[in-house]
Amino acid sequence: MKFTRKANANWKGTGMEGKGTISTQSTTLDNAQLSFKTRFADGVGTNPEELVAAAHSGCFTMQLSFLLNEAGFTADDLSTEATVTFEDGSITLIHLDLKGKVPSISAEEFEKTAAKAKEICPISKLLNTTITLSASLVN
Repeated sequence: MKFTRKANANWKGTGMEGKGTISTQSTTLDNAQLSFKTRFADGVGTNPEELVAAAHSGCFTMQLSFLLNEAGFTADDLSTEATVTFEDGSITLIHLDLKGKVPSISAEEFEKTAAKAKEICPISKLLNTTITLSASLVN
């Protein structure tokens, strides 16, 4: 399977006082605000690190669902929070915090499958940083 996806960013002005927008091919993001404040403070809009976290949590969670299905399990619920750490001009860490409700799976098999999903998810393979994972089953 091969496909492409597109996104577009536009910026006007200086890095600190300027403003920009970001849009995705699907239009889920359609001229979403991007600025110094949305990236380095608490401004309204989005930022690259937040988008990386969204992409990684979505990719990992979907990959895990596929692996669970291959092993004969169907998740009732999988929820992953990705936390991106930006430090000194680099993304130095991404932590995936997974909570899952999967009938009939042991904690050991769930953790093993989650670790495999972390390794083979396309976004994990793309990123050049440390990626950690905590995985827990919930009732």
